[in-house]
Amino acid sequence: MIPLITHTPRLTLIAASRALLTAELDKPRYFPVLLGAALPADWPPGNYDVATMRYFLEQLTAGGRTAAGWYGWYALRKATDTTPTTLVGAGGFLGPPDAAGTAEINYSVAAEWRRQGLATELVAGLVQQAEQTEMVQRLVAHTQPHNPEAEEVLRRNGFELLGLEADGRLRFERAVTPAQISQ
Repeated sequence: MIPLITHTPRLTLIAASRALLTAELDKPRYFPVLLGAALPADWPPGNYDVATMRYFLEQLTAGGRTAAGWYGWYALRKATDTTPTTLVGAGGFLGPPDAAGTAEINYSVAAEWRRQGLATELVAGLVQQAEQTEMVQRLVAHTQPHNPEAEEVLRRNGFELLGLEADGRLRFERAVTPAQISQ
């Protein structure tokens, strides 16, 4: 089973659950309370939209316990002396790895939290999750052309540009090394 929480230096990543997604979609007043975090003014960010939330909820509902951790993840900026714990981004996998061990990731960070290295840290946390499952051999990510910030986030996390997809998006990939588990 995939771990449902992970930490990076500044972020806590929490796997989306049916309860969190239902609150986010249908009871937005309760969503930050359940999450235990403040929300940025422009939530949801970027490509993380209502259609994505509904897709994740449908997949978690259909897949049951084995689907947990293979879809949405919330990125919470850890509290500091001046800022409370705050939801800064969303990301995740588009499902479990295929038969060849390939999984696709995506991510978005709220506008007010961009250009602080948090997207790089969010992707690093997702890579860490993939490694810990020992099921993923390769990660894929896509960006729109002419988005150097998104490309740099992926490159900093070991992704290499493989080319242009038929739909015009750039395809990035990286190998995944299973995490070393201390005994």
